[in-house]
Amino acid sequence: MRFEALIGASAIVSALGPVLALIALGFCLHQFRFLPPSAWAGIEKLTYFILFPALLVHSLAQQDLDGVPWVDMLIILLVCLCSAAALLVTWYRVRGWVNGATFTSIFQGGVRFNTYIALAVSQAFYGAEGLALGAVVAGFFSLIANVLSVAAFAVWGRLRGSGWLSVLRAVALNPLIIACTLGWTLSLSGLGLPGVTADVIEIVGRASLPLGLLAVGAALRLSSVGGHLGPIGLSSLVQFLWRPALGAALSSMLGLAPLAAAVVLLALMAPTAPSGYILARQLGGDTETMASIITAQTLMAFAVMPVWVALLLN
Repeated sequence: MRFEALIGASAIVSALGPVLALIALGFCLHQFRFLPPSAWAGIEKLTYFILFPALLVHSLAQQDLDGVPWVDMLIILLVCLCSAAALLVTWYRVRGWVNGATFTSIFQGGVRFNTYIALAVSQAFYGAEGLALGAVVAGFFSLIANVLSVAAFAVWGRLRGSGWLSVLRAVALNPLIIACTLGWTLSLSGLGLPGVTADVIEIVGRASLPLGLLAVGAALRLSSVGGHLGPIGLSSLVQFLWRPALGAALSSMLGLAPLAAAVVLLALMAPTAPSGYILARQLGGDTETMASIITAQTLMAFAVMPVWVALLLN
């Protein structure tokens, strides 16, 4: 392996290590009953409604799109994520062997991404410029992925059969989508986050990633991972194979600048997001399958991401 690829693999391991450590800590805390079960439910609710929306608002409100090829980046993300969603829905309608709740976990496993890992690896590879571009990608990615995921829950989750008005209401009122919309509005209007507001929201949002990962670990049942190999395999094929391959092809077709293309591809090859578990818990998904997919994909990323980095970014 070339020297650059070794550096890339090291950066990915460094980014994934804290994620797995927090998941493991949450698992151990739950096993030793450090907190009562009701406390974990409260942590999940706090993360979903307050902490993670604050992270999104802070991240997006600070964006500056001047000089950024954001149109091409947005097109690539839209095509990759919508095609991933279409593949999974087609499979479910033609050959689906799972119930609707479990399918929402497979769906999230194929359309979401781990913001922490994508941003950490972008910064490790490309410094401050990579981190700035990664934040733009994260903003677009989060909005698209959350709209698709909430729509999937509205169709196959708790609101299944309630009609398209319920679907639209669920999408419009979802706290993650509201946060993305607010963040982009503040950014594009030039208002940003004035004064101490930015500091307060940053502190609140910073707590979302560690608490979300602890909640994933607390929900993990290692004995059940083997029973979820089908959903893990299907979602991971879309996540780790289809998305980065299509993203690389589209980046080449559109002539996207190398740095922007690299940051987009790093996001597309990242494992699914821990926040998917919180969404599953709140909207009636299969939380055990979701926790298994999150943990398995995070482990798989140690092997898969360095391969893609060696093939596409060196």
